[in-house]
Amino acid sequence: MSTESRVFGKRAEKHILILASGDKVRHMTVQPWMAALSVCFISVFSIGYLAATSYLVLRDDLIGGTMARQARMQHEYEDRIAALRAQVDRVTSRQLLDQQVVEDKVEKLLQQQMALSSRHGRLGSLLERAEESGIAGEAPQPIAIMPQEDGKQADASGGLRAIERLMGITGSQAEQRTALAYAPPAVTGLRETISDRADRLFSKVTLSLKNIEQEQRTRIDSLTAGADETTEAIRNILTRTGVKVENEDLVASVPASAAEAPVGGPFVEPEAAEAFDNSLVALDSALGRLEQIRSQASKLPFSNPSSASDITSHFGNRLDPFIGRLALHAGIDFRAPTGTRVVATAPGTVITAGKSGGYGNMVEIDHGNSITTRYAHLSSILVNTGDRVEKGDAVARSGSTGRSTGPHLHYEVRLNGKAVDPMRFLTAGRKLDNYIN
Repeated sequence: MSTESRVFGKRAEKHILILASGDKVRHMTVQPWMAALSVCFISVFSIGYLAATSYLVLRDDLIGGTMARQARMQHEYEDRIAALRAQVDRVTSRQLLDQQVVEDKVEKLLQQQMALSSRHGRLGSLLERAEESGIAGEAPQPIAIMPQEDGKQADASGGLRAIERLMGITGSQAEQRTALAYAPPAVTGLRETISDRADRLFSKVTLSLKNIEQEQRTRIDSLTAGADETTEAIRNILTRTGVKVENEDLVASVPASAAEAPVGGPFVEPEAAEAFDNSLVALDSALGRLEQIRSQASKLPFSNPSSASDITSHFGNRLDPFIGRLALHAGIDFRAPTGTRVVATAPGTVITAGKSGGYGNMVEIDHGNSITTRYAHLSSILVNTGDRVEKGDAVARSGSTGRSTGPHLHYEVRLNGKAVDPMRFLTAGRKLDNYIN
């Protein structure tokens, strides 16, 4: 066997451990594997001991760092939550503010609509009076002031709901907060756009209200002007006949029943009213004046006592047919065969019904306002003294009694007891037909 073989083939030497204790001596043979195992065991124990010692030394630092990290994360989370809550509160506050603004605007529009509806009712009654007076045009249209997106109109409640839907003012506060909390950032811009649309809608409604009010004002002013023009035309016609026109301003402003009732008290200036109410009052006063002067005109003798008969002799100086010299003819004569129907030319009270000198059979009627009419040379009388007659009532039949040369009707109009030309009243009556009938 070679040297090299002996070297590699040599077995590991054993170690002998000798232990002495007094007189006793012991020895142990330590195998190599036992030495290796002991070394390993001691190494593992040392490493574990060092690791445990390091953990105990560094544990507090690790725990403190972890807790600090968790605290920072918690603070950041709480700050984020607070920021989101503040954002939600701001958006909700803005929404509530928008809702309050919308409700205030809608309330104002509803008040304006109610005012217009009230005016519409008052104007309707005035238009009926104007139509009866012959100066009104077409009737007013119903009021609907809430325009929708398609250009149609709806009532105020529908407009309110449309505006609220447009502004997103629906649902409970919790639902609103939830929706706003999870809304994307574009919600703010969208709400501003919706607010702009709501403002445009309010502008349209306000403009519609103003247009309706302006149309009503224009119509009222036109009717007032028409009533005043008609009143003035009638007054001018009555004035040319010599009739004294009563103060229609006072009569028109006070109803007949109120004028007759006992009233009194100190004078106090009337309460201030809006311009529209003033225009309604002006129209009411104008219609009152027109009605009063028409009522006055209807009581005056403007009609023809024998419309089917021709006039044969006019009012004024003429040759008297009996004595052949100039004399005043105090009336006008109508060619009327005996028995022709004679009617009252205005309402009044019969103050004479019988023979009266040269008039022969005569009927005299008092029409008030110091105006009387006489119907003479009658063949028969159909009324009695004290009778109340209306315009167009038959009062007598024509004839040739008294100082007459043949059958005819002698007709007179007397103002304050003095004879005036009846043609003034007949001509005025033809002109008044355009304003009264």
